[in-house]
Amino acid sequence: MEATAALKRTSLYEAHAAAGAKLVPFAGWEMPVSYEGVRQEHIAVRTSCGVFDVSHMGEIETSGPQAADLLQRLLSNDVSKIDVGGAQYSVLCRDDGGILDDLFTYRLDEDRYLTVTNAANHDRDFGWFAEHAGDFDAEVADSIDRYAMLAVQGPEARGIVEGLATGELPNRMRTAQLEVTGADALVCGTGYTGEDGVELLMPPDDASAVWTALLDAGAQLAGLGARDTLRMEVCFHLYGNDMDTSRNAIEAGLGWCCKEATGFIGAEAVASARETGTEQKLAPFVLTGPGIPRQGNTVISGDREVGVVTSGTLSPCLDAGIGMAYVAAELAEPGTEIEIDVRGKRRAARIESKPLYRKET
Repeated sequence: MEATAALKRTSLYEAHAAAGAKLVPFAGWEMPVSYEGVRQEHIAVRTSCGVFDVSHMGEIETSGPQAADLLQRLLSNDVSKIDVGGAQYSVLCRDDGGILDDLFTYRLDEDRYLTVTNAANHDRDFGWFAEHAGDFDAEVADSIDRYAMLAVQGPEARGIVEGLATGELPNRMRTAQLEVTGADALVCGTGYTGEDGVELLMPPDDASAVWTALLDAGAQLAGLGARDTLRMEVCFHLYGNDMDTSRNAIEAGLGWCCKEATGFIGAEAVASARETGTEQKLAPFVLTGPGIPRQGNTVISGDREVGVVTSGTLSPCLDAGIGMAYVAAELAEPGTEIEIDVRGKRRAARIESKPLYRKET
């Protein structure tokens, strides 16, 4: 029997262990799923400020005279729209339109970009970048070991980070090179919670001091469990659940970040799906009674099985079971009544609009 590969650890592993984190395997890493509890950490992010260690995320640097041209070929969005200091969300597709990953790309300089990958897909993504770089006057570098990444999220997040930074924080979807507690950091106005805040990329050796300073300034520990419930409330996708190589960006509801006219790999397949429609669409739902939906639950309409749940949880803010599911396209309209088979019981649910959680709720 083959030995299981050792789990990787971020530079903050000892800090997590000392804080009593529940550590679990995630995408090849040993990561904190929670500290005090998912619900408490979730509410902290919604009401004050939480800090997540997301150093398991990968980074790829693309540079050179044709760096933008290479990225335009690879990424679904219009890379020419990113100015220096800008950020952009996109998906990485195969020729058939299947999604390899969803990514954030930051333009650091005129001919230099940093793309953040999902941990489980990083090696495959880098291989895909490197495979296509030969056609361009551009270089790609695997930069995963150069960065630790902290996500500071919540209504008090910016105030806390501003108190530790040397300059003004960037606006949403912008970046800035600043010192944070003496560490050189790329501060990005992005996040995965539906709250305001920033993500900090810095050398791994500096992460512990910044982490401690953030906690001392009032940020609360938050793990991957709360990160998951927070993103579900605002209908942010998770790769491997809500999209993968078997799904097209159009059926996944990500057509907004696809600009087929740029000629990215997979553009023809995406354009075809946009024009003709897809048999299924990803749609958010809320249970109208008891029950907690989970990935893999069957979606039912009448006597028909019409889809499958891709993400599900109990929403701490809505106090209801929520999730996302691929359903027959004609059922994806908000207001459509469906049922979810939760552990053998049919639970009433309704398709809703995105996001499921709004501040006024």
